Amino acid sequence: MNSNEQTGWTPLPHSDEDLERARSVPETPQTVAPTYRLAWNDPDFMTRRELRAVRLQLELLKPEMILAERGIRSTVVLFGGARLPEPGGDAWAAKNETQKKNLLANSRYYEEARLFARLCSEHSATSYYREFVVVTGGGPGVMEAGNRGADDVGAPSIGLNIVLPHEQAPNPYVTPELCFNFHYFAIRKMHFVMRAKAVAVFPGGFGTMDEFFETLTLIQTGRMERVPVILFGKEFWKRAIDLDFLAEQGTISPGDQDLIDLVDSADEAWTIISRFYGLGEPAV
Repeated sequence: MNSNEQTGWTPLPHSDEDLERARSVPETPQTVAPTYRLAWNDPDFMTRRELRAVRLQLELLKPEMILAERGIRSTVVLFGGARLPEPGGDAWAAKNETQKKNLLANSRYYEEARLFARLCSEHSATSYYREFVVVTGGGPGVMEAGNRGADDVGAPSIGLNIVLPHEQAPNPYVTPELCFNFHYFAIRKMHFVMRAKAVAVFPGGFGTMDEFFETLTLIQTGRMERVPVILFGKEFWKRAIDLDFLAEQGTISPGDQDLIDLVDSADEAWTIISRFYGLGEPAV
């Protein structure tokens, strides 16, 4: 398919056509100079600090356009720790025996995340995978479990990976055509919530807390419509955060605690979402 078939007829050459023409130009001292490259096809130019605003826009546009082309209207977001192993797996992140014991105990949330993603994806199938499509950060742990649950039932799922100082490869269960990579955390977090009809938060660390509280702030301040925000692991979250204490201190309003639901199982979480959107009782 040529450019005119993709975007409609125009008398002007498309950028992909000019790119092919530029590549066919004979090599001379002038044409091999970096300055001769088409600006948008020049990695050295595109990665200059002065081009940051352009790169931010590109990271916003690329996933947005691709998801729209795939007809994906809404998502269910899974946040959670990269360090949580699957049951029977290796607690590779543990630095001591206490951490190892706790990570292995919390591995049950890997299985709940997988089951929850499966329930979401089974419903998503009724809309030809346009609604309630599972999206994760694309990495290991809870993220892997989410994409894996979708894969269990043959459903597509989205992975929003990010370049980190340490190796961070996408998990093998993300749908390849829906696997994205980011440089900017801010734009990545925008894509998490732009289509979110529900946010499920599993035990995790700083990254999970950051994603959870940003979502909560958007809802609390009215910058985002209210959607179910569900915390998996009642005991974990009661120790990790104390919203009642914040309300007592007056730093949040009484009732702000009600913006979240605490659950221990995938069935509980999907029931909350089903009732919120009037989907009917889930099949168990």
